[in-house]
Amino acid sequence: MHFAIINHDKPDSHDLRMTTREAHLEYLRAVGDDLLVAGPILGDDGETPIGSVLIVEAENLEAAKAFAAGDPYAKAGLFQSSAVMPWRKVFPET
Repeated sequence: MHFAIINHDKPDSHDLRMTTREAHLEYLRAVGDDLLVAGPILGDDGETPIGSVLIVEAENLEAAKAFAAGDPYAKAGLFQSSAVMPWRKVFPET
């Protein structure tokens, strides 16, 4: 089953994001094919990261939440809010 993980950074947390970024990327690389897509949410300037969206495959909601909680960004306290919810791909049709 697929899950969307939507995170919003705490205000003024750009430095924390940057110092934790490499550990976060390594964590995502280790997921392999179970990570469908991941990337930052950007501010109005189209440049500044203010959160992130990930679509992952997991056995169930609890496993997806555990994956989200294990992210180095989450462990470092970067996020103001985080939501994990079931997600279904509709387009593009396969």
